[in-house]
Amino acid sequence: MKLPGEVTRNLFFTGKGGVGKTSIACAVAVSLADAGKRVLLVSTDPASNLDEVLTTSLGIHPTAVESVPGLFAMNVDPEEAAKEYRERVVGPYRGILPESAVRSIEEQLSGACTLEIAAFDEFAKLLGDDHITTQFDHVIFDTAPTGHTLRLLQLPSAWSGFIETNVGGTSCLGPLAGLQAQHELYDNTVHALCDSGRTAVYLVTRPESSALAEAERTRQELETLGVCNQRLIVNGCFRATRKNDVVAEALESRGYAALAAMPNGIRQLPRLEIPLVSSALIGADALRVLGGTSSNRPDDFDLSHEAVVFPPSLAELIPEIAAQGKGVIMTMGKGGVGKTTVAAAIAVELARLGHPVHLTTTDPAAHLTMALEGSTTGLTVSRIDPAAEIRAYTEEVLRESGNGLDEKGRALLEEDLRSPCTEEIAVFRAFAQTVDEGNQGFVVIDTAPTGHTLLLLDAANAYHRDVERNLTYIPDSVRRLLPQLRDSDFTKILIVVLPEATPVHEAARLQSDLARAGITPYGWIVNQSFAATNTRDPILSKRAGIEVRYINEVKKLAKRVYLLPWQPDAPVGVEHLQELVGASAIR
Repeated sequence: MKLPGEVTRNLFFTGKGGVGKTSIACAVAVSLADAGKRVLLVSTDPASNLDEVLTTSLGIHPTAVESVPGLFAMNVDPEEAAKEYRERVVGPYRGILPESAVRSIEEQLSGACTLEIAAFDEFAKLLGDDHITTQFDHVIFDTAPTGHTLRLLQLPSAWSGFIETNVGGTSCLGPLAGLQAQHELYDNTVHALCDSGRTAVYLVTRPESSALAEAERTRQELETLGVCNQRLIVNGCFRATRKNDVVAEALESRGYAALAAMPNGIRQLPRLEIPLVSSALIGADALRVLGGTSSNRPDDFDLSHEAVVFPPSLAELIPEIAAQGKGVIMTMGKGGVGKTTVAAAIAVELARLGHPVHLTTTDPAAHLTMALEGSTTGLTVSRIDPAAEIRAYTEEVLRESGNGLDEKGRALLEEDLRSPCTEEIAVFRAFAQTVDEGNQGFVVIDTAPTGHTLLLLDAANAYHRDVERNLTYIPDSVRRLLPQLRDSDFTKILIVVLPEATPVHEAARLQSDLARAGITPYGWIVNQSFAATNTRDPILSKRAGIEVRYINEVKKLAKRVYLLPWQPDAPVGVEHLQELVGASAIR
């Protein structure tokens, strides 16, 4: 794979969830290692699947990939990083401060904000301290879905500013001495990101309007941060090889139309287009095919075909949901699997049946407006806007807790509210309020990609602690949240997947995590299945054969399974969303 532009020491691969960042990052890493370079491949995604793609068990330290001499890989695990970070901050105070004070610091370090800074702390070591990675010629970062990545990249400036302006010495992160010690490292990280001679960012996208729009948004935000050495990779470009195949012709047509209409900003970037492959991109040999360093055909790595009985369509799911008359429906899963489309289709159909429906999203990327062109009677559409929620929460805290404080105390409170933790708390409260609306009608929530969603759900206890520091009460909606999420009559969680290895296996992990929180998914939805169409295109038929294994695997994992065929007409707008509900597999 010949990358556009000069190959720098540090390479970032970022983009909308599901565009193939991990596959491409792995293929580039394998190609560079095969060329004799020593390469470190790092995933900063909370839901990393590097292990599966490289067929190697990875941890938080570099591990050799046996099938590729010279290649090492690792995952930045936020939970493990947070443990190490907490101990580094708290450890020096044990035996010195009273036990109650130590417990107080540990409480302060228990929120989602600590996960963010701890993960960044690990990331900064790899990018900002050349001594840590001096034995490698290249360090490649397979970054999280775009919302996470931008937050991660913005943290150097955000935390540097917070360190410089915080005069009180403590925050929701505990004693700031733990951050002050890292100040130089964080500055070095910022400089490394912005140094075009050391670092290049590859925006990975697909020939789809939403993915290209996301790439342009990312380009603009990175440029604002001073990261200007950007390149574009369009993954999954398809050319039909069989005439009169409606599915293949539609896929080709939609791809070329999206590329023709791509935003001008990313159009100006050096670009590489990668063809859609028919094989499962698992293991070094398949990655060498993707990278163009192997003469084997992708077909050589296809999985064996299996028989399949296709699950029912959404037309059988909607009446089951509608029978309750009210409640919450949440779509969850890996980024890029079509959660937004499924949520919009369900909301439109419930509204068509005469139910009042509120469709909303907690996803930072918020693609609802692109999926839902036009309007329909009984349907309200909104987005949980972090900026608006922060303003509302800050004003309430200052009103509730700031009036009785002297000038210094109020300044400290305002300072604490400027920390990144405030966003987590404010958005979580809005999420709880939205769920509570399910007592009056239907609420359909298009949730963020898996990592964000779990942080949101796991924030309940941390939220209580943080709110109790600043407010005299906890909203009833927050108190009711976990019981409502655990009530399968009130909340129906639908896990959305593509019939591919990574989305299915990540969804299985999600289901296990939900089970630990006492939450059971109502069902799974297999989206965009070529196996459920009548395509005879050679590449798409190969992909359809691979899909069968994963459809059968989902049927073993889920209580209920529903299937959506890949649609020749893009599921955008009320009419096409209604068609999606009724679409069933061609048997």
